[in-house]
Amino acid sequence: MGAVLDKISSGGEEMSAWEDPAVSEEPHSNPASASGAGGVDEPRGGEPEGGDDKILVFGAGNFGTCLADHLGDMGNKVTIWARDEKVVASINSSHRNSKYLSDVCMSACQPAIPFMFWQWLVDLSIDLKIQVDLNTNITATTDISQQLLDSVTVALFSIPTQFMRSVLESVKPFLQNHHLVIFVNKGIEMDTGLLPSDIAIDVLGPEMGGRAVFMSGPSFASEVVRRQPTGVAVASTSRPRALRAQRLFHAPHFRVYDVPDVIGMEVAGALKNVMAIASGACTGLGFQMNARAVVITRGLAELARFGVAMGAHPITFAGLAGVGDLFLTCTSEKSRNFTVGYRIGKGETLDEITRTLGSVAEGVPTTDAAYHLAQKLGVDAPLTNAVHSVLYRGVAIQEAMRNLMGRDPSSEMRGVVDL
Repeated sequence: MGAVLDKISSGGEEMSAWEDPAVSEEPHSNPASASGAGGVDEPRGGEPEGGDDKILVFGAGNFGTCLADHLGDMGNKVTIWARDEKVVASINSSHRNSKYLSDVCMSACQPAIPFMFWQWLVDLSIDLKIQVDLNTNITATTDISQQLLDSVTVALFSIPTQFMRSVLESVKPFLQNHHLVIFVNKGIEMDTGLLPSDIAIDVLGPEMGGRAVFMSGPSFASEVVRRQPTGVAVASTSRPRALRAQRLFHAPHFRVYDVPDVIGMEVAGALKNVMAIASGACTGLGFQMNARAVVITRGLAELARFGVAMGAHPITFAGLAGVGDLFLTCTSEKSRNFTVGYRIGKGETLDEITRTLGSVAEGVPTTDAAYHLAQKLGVDAPLTNAVHSVLYRGVAIQEAMRNLMGRDPSSEMRGVVDL
C-alpha cells in the first residue's frame, strides 16, 4: 500500500502535463527522473528501427487475443504467450483460440466491402456461431526466452493484475530499454494495494517500469475483434512512448487518444469494476434504470474521490478511461463484473459464481483492495463499502442496499472539487 500512498505527494508533478497540452518530445514528469534515469526518452520506446513492429502479447484471454488479432490485422507480426498448451496448440494449428473468443467473427473474415454490408455479415455470423481464423500473422508459444524477447519490439501485457508481478519477474531478465512496454490490465494488487504502474516500477525499476504505457477505455473484446467502432486512451509518464503506442493501435475502427494522467486512468480502470458489481446487483434485485443511473453517477464521484486523493486530475474521470469505461461496464451483461453482481442479486453465493464464471472478474479482488485503500486514504467510499460488505463480510445484498440508501444527505461533489 505504501507506493500508492507515496503518489499522494508526488502526483502533482505528474499532472504538470495538464498545464501544457502542447505535444513535446520531452517525457512527462515521471518517477524515473527522481532516480537519475535521465530526462530524455531517446530511442527507448521510440520508433522501431525500420519495418513493422514485432509484438509479444502476454496472455491469451479475451482481451489479449482480440488485441493480438487487431495488431496482426494491421500488418504486425504477433506472438501470443500463454501457459495453456491446448490454447497455444489451437492458435498455431487452426488459428483459433480454443478457449476464448472462439465463436465470434475474427479479422480474417473482414472483406474489403462497404461498412454497412460488412456489419450485416458480422450480425449474420454471430447468429450462426461461425468460427473464423485469427489473423495469420499470429503465432503462439508457452516459452519465454531471451531469443524470443530479442526478436520483438513491443511487449504487451494482458494478464490479470493479481498475476502481473509473477509474470513480470519471469520476463524481467529478458526485457531491454528499447522495448515498448504496454499494460492493458486493470485492478489493484490485493497483497500490496499497488496499481499496475506501481507494480511495473517495483519489479522493472523506474527506468523501464516508470516509462511503461497503460491502455484503458470502453472496449469489450468481443466487439473489438468484430471491428466495431471503439475508442480507448493511453497514458504514460513518457509522452513519446504514449504517442508510439497510439500510432501502434490506432485504426479507423479503433481510435486511440493519449492522456497524461496515469494515476487517474488506473484508478478509474480498477474501481469501475467494483461499481459494475454494484450495478449488476441492483439489476439482479429487480431495480430498473433509476437505480442503475444512481450507481453510475455516484460511482463516478467515488472514482474521482479516490483519484484526487492519490494525485489524479478530476477531469480524467470525464474521459474514455473514466465515465466511458464505467458506463460500458455498468450497463452490459457482457461485463464479467456486472454478471457477478447480477448473480449475487439473484441469490447465488460468490463461491458458486467464481466456480462457474469461466473467466476472471477483476472487480472481486479489487473490491477488497479498494476497501482497505479507502480506509488508508480517508476516502468516503459508500459503494465500495457496500460491495465489500456483501462479498467479504457476509452482509445480505438487501441489507447492504438499505444501508447504502439510508445514509444521511450530503454534498454531491464532496471530495472531488470545491464549489
